[in-house]
Amino acid sequence: MFDKQKLIDAVVEGEESQVTDLVKSGLEQGINAGTILNESLIVAMDMVGELMEEEEIFIPEVLMAAKAMSAGVEIIKPLLGEDSQLVNGKVVIGTVQGDLHDIGKNLVAMMIEGSGVEVENLGVNVSADAFIDSVKNNNANVVCMSALLTTTMPVMRQTIEALESNGLREKVKVLVGGASVTQSYADQIGADGYAPDAGAAAKLVKSMLTA
Repeated sequence: MFDKQKLIDAVVEGEESQVTDLVKSGLEQGINAGTILNESLIVAMDMVGELMEEEEIFIPEVLMAAKAMSAGVEIIKPLLGEDSQLVNGKVVIGTVQGDLHDIGKNLVAMMIEGSGVEVENLGVNVSADAFIDSVKNNNANVVCMSALLTTTMPVMRQTIEALESNGLREKVKVLVGGASVTQSYADQIGADGYAPDAGAAAKLVKSMLTA
């Protein structure tokens, strides 16, 4: 008998092999792929985000949970219909030009994917033009930019200005974050949101897409 709580616990604890076994077992028992995603995998990552915000777990545990969740999603992705929560938006994410930090950005990407949203991870050293190209090519709904260095923060403003000049600004929400970024700076450059950590970023992106 499929036990969705057991799958939730396995994701939260980062037990990747157990997650894949439970997902396969659920599918073999005739459980709908969307049900497994929405009632176990996404629920688990929401819990992980809350635990991270409450500082009950930290980055290593979050990465393990996200990796376990991703392994489960890979199994069910081919079986998901268009009505699944996995297809409720497209996010483009990257660390801005001149900045090569990617651990935090990758964690944010994994947490956003964990909340059921499709993510295009552009990596590091991403120029304003590269963000624009990706938004156009992916028909993105949200742009997430990360900067850890104060010297690279101006690229965030340049990217927002490029979105405006390309007629894309009204079509996408812009979320910024990173060690050197603050809510005040986000307001100053005209971003739609700021997140201090990966859990908050995932929650904010989800709210932006369901608003």
